[in-house]
Amino acid sequence: MNIFSPMFFTSLKSYSKKTLVSDLIAGIIVAVIALPLSIALALASGVGPEQGLYTAIIAGFLISFLGGSNVQISGPTAAFATIVAGVVATYGLGGLAVATVLAGIMLILMGIFKLGGLIKFIPYTITTGFTAGIAVTIVVGQLKDFFGLTYGADVKPIETVEKVEAVVHHFGTVNVWAVLVGVLALAVLIIWPKISRKIPGSLIAVIFGIILVKVLAHFEIQVNTIGDLYTVSSALPKFTLPDFSVGMIKDVLPNAFTIAILAAIESLLSCVVADGMTGSKHRSNTELIAQGVGNVGSALFGGIPATGAIARTAANIKNGGKTPVSGIVHAVVLLLVLVLLMPYASLIPMPVIAAILFMVAYNMCQWRPFVHIVKTAPKSDIFVLVLTFVLTVVFDLVVAIAVGIVLACVLFMKRMSDTSSIRSWKYGTESENGKVIPEYIRVYELEGSLFFGSADILNSITFKEYTKCLVLRMRSVSAIDATAMNGLVELYDRCSEKGIKIVISHVNTQPMNSMIKSGFADMIGKDNFCHHIDDAIERAVEITEAQYCQ
Repeated sequence: MNIFSPMFFTSLKSYSKKTLVSDLIAGIIVAVIALPLSIALALASGVGPEQGLYTAIIAGFLISFLGGSNVQISGPTAAFATIVAGVVATYGLGGLAVATVLAGIMLILMGIFKLGGLIKFIPYTITTGFTAGIAVTIVVGQLKDFFGLTYGADVKPIETVEKVEAVVHHFGTVNVWAVLVGVLALAVLIIWPKISRKIPGSLIAVIFGIILVKVLAHFEIQVNTIGDLYTVSSALPKFTLPDFSVGMIKDVLPNAFTIAILAAIESLLSCVVADGMTGSKHRSNTELIAQGVGNVGSALFGGIPATGAIARTAANIKNGGKTPVSGIVHAVVLLLVLVLLMPYASLIPMPVIAAILFMVAYNMCQWRPFVHIVKTAPKSDIFVLVLTFVLTVVFDLVVAIAVGIVLACVLFMKRMSDTSSIRSWKYGTESENGKVIPEYIRVYELEGSLFFGSADILNSITFKEYTKCLVLRMRSVSAIDATAMNGLVELYDRCSEKGIKIVISHVNTQPMNSMIKSGFADMIGKDNFCHHIDDAIERAVEITEAQYCQ
């Protein structure tokens, strides 16, 4: 299969009027769902409300048009909120645009080099840990608006810990009416899905909140709306080329890497969920390329990072979405909303936005899997989970993912080395055919993978003065790396100095290929590789007796 093969063009081969109707209906419904979420996530990311729509429109269109999934819906997601807010606060919108373009290029390269399948190697403990951490940071970031707190002009917290401190220090400025609006909106979000799933609860909460705040305004009770804090624009997104200076690229590169990893993980995870719901199969490398193009396009037209949104993708499927056309319709509908209805977004109360994001955080936090891992997993996995979670909350995702992956790799190597072992047969032991092994033949049995973390076990091989031949049984060695290969060469040199021959039995495919490429097989001699331990022992007796005869 080609690296890049968009599902849109594949679906057109058998497209029908019935499918078009289903896609139109699903696209419109998903757009209604995405509207308040895109605005809320943009505000949580520290940018204007229209930039959330820019992202859903540009990235949503490009990814549906070029993507490797029939039903994927892409746009801004909660996973990016914290890291985007940090980049904007430190480097401004220009820095965010550079980071997003770099992340897009990384995603394109991931797809070109067929790395779609490698995402599965990121441990579940890490994805669960940073997802739960992101949920906490989103909640903390919305406490100010939910409680209607007032900060001084010099108070601009960026990190989660700073935000907690600011909330505590300014809690005396709480606006009880803002809390009332937020609580009622939260109640609508919880109760409405039990009444109807055709109309998203977030849209009902927004309408209800606008009406409530208008009523309160008649009694001269002030509750902040988007329009009170932000300038809302209905202008179309404009092409803007970021400042790709060497200094800026260097500064935002770690954030770009984190954005790319998050986009890859979430988009492919969303594709897997969609496959399970539809019985189809996505094209992972095509999807990564499309995600990359979508993020580059979003950044160049004023948007923020985007990726596949699991909830919106599931809504698309449940409402009849069949092909990427539904995702394209979703983007077009949001474009019409931007042009015709965007000024009304200024009426949305900030506590309602906070309530919507609270629900987003709850739905993404995975507290049940988190608790299950803590209760059932090995201590090392629990440590990685909790550490990733804490680092995400206290520091940021760049640190959390980097430390989490490194630690997980170290622990994996430790486990692999623990499964590697070497055991010597006792002198006088009978072989599997019942023959007693002569004492001048030393037999060692190797087990597990031989790699740099376990190669030192070869140093435990010892000889007696009367040892004339060493037999290595390697039937349980599945893989060997360059470090272990070097260890075998050193073992060969030690044996050669003492006039000891080496015979090896049952070498598996990967270790055998490594031995051939390194030249080790030529050192030993092809006649000294045997398929069975009994054959190896007979060969050892044969070459030893030949030495005696000389």
